Amino acid sequence: MFEWMAWTTPVAVFFSCIVLMLVGMTLWELKSPTVMRRGFLPIATTRGDRLFIGLLGAAYINLAFVGLSGRLMEWMRLEAEPSIWISFVISMGALALIMRKG
Repeated sequence: MFEWMAWTTPVAVFFSCIVLMLVGMTLWELKSPTVMRRGFLPIATTRGDRLFIGLLGAAYINLAFVGLSGRLMEWMRLEAEPSIWISFVISMGALALIMRKG
């Protein structure tokens, strides 16, 4: 069923984190309904809005890293491509920042 996808460990962890966030946000919303607020984002947002924006940002960070990893290997004269775990940590940090301060 999932043969079309390259299910490496980082990919599985990334998607597992997304599923856990969606379940957690649903339970949090049921327990404590959200209110609109303004942070550094230019619009008033709810928790769900910030999660959506953060997930989009995380996806773009990971795609950019995958696209640039070959160039990074050349520029930094590395023997192998940088680990995908680097982009995972950066994207989850960006998501946490958007959820907290966005």
